[in-house]
Amino acid sequence: MQAVRTILVALLLGWVLPAFALVAVPQLTGRVVDQTGTLSSGDIARLTQTLADLQARKGSQIAVLIVPTTDGEPIEQFSLRVAEAWKIGRKKIDDGALLVVAKNDRHLRIEVGYGLEGALTDVTTRRIIDEVITPKFKSGDFAGGISAGVDKMIALVNGEKLPGPAPAHWDDRPSLDNVNPFWFFLAVVVGGILRSTLGRLLGSVSAGGFATALAWFLLGDLGVALAAGVLAFMIFVFIDFTSSGRGGSGWSSGSSSSSSDWSSSSSSSSDSGSFSGGGGSFGGGGASGSW
Repeated sequence: MQAVRTILVALLLGWVLPAFALVAVPQLTGRVVDQTGTLSSGDIARLTQTLADLQARKGSQIAVLIVPTTDGEPIEQFSLRVAEAWKIGRKKIDDGALLVVAKNDRHLRIEVGYGLEGALTDVTTRRIIDEVITPKFKSGDFAGGISAGVDKMIALVNGEKLPGPAPAHWDDRPSLDNVNPFWFFLAVVVGGILRSTLGRLLGSVSAGGFATALAWFLLGDLGVALAAGVLAFMIFVFIDFTSSGRGGSGWSSGSSSSSSDWSSSSSSSSDSGSFSGGGGSFGGGGASGSW
């Protein structure tokens, strides 16, 4: 019985200890993560711009990771762990790819998401490694090898039929924070003219319509424009009840309220601009190599 227990403990330790010894997955801090200092800041900037252009044009994501070593873990296993953690590529489209270089081990791998396996097949990724990347690595040109490999991957992805990138969020358009205050003053003046000409009710409705058209022109978002029109209408109606249609401080209060409300709405969902994976999945497609 003691011998059986000893064997079971040995087997358990043989499974558990290697798991704790695995190299931690690096944090995704950008499209290019270099933990070795191999690439210069200019190299990283150029690669990042190239990969960002691909995402803007096709929606696909490609990332590059350079680590010193996988510490004995097969690069296929390490690369897949990174890909699963980073989730490069779009969710349900799975159009992501990852180029991993373990510099001290002299190993590299291209990990391919499900959605790109038609373009970046095992055969083509192997050829990219053997014919494009490793010849430059052997001469010490790591930046050139990675750049050439990425360019070849992008060329193949460009030929793949994929859903287009999602349209830019409306917050990417100019916000009221950047709009000249003249437009707010114009809305107030035109609203006052319409109310004095058409009467309080019809004039307030017309002023709301003018505010809608003006906001649509400035921001290019119909939903926000409609909200601005309703807000303007309510402000003018409120002015009627509180100031009996007189100008002065009543108009000033209406303009200030509108500006504050719109500014808060535009800044509440601002984008931090950091790069992150889109939820893509990987199944082990791709190829490995060494130099």
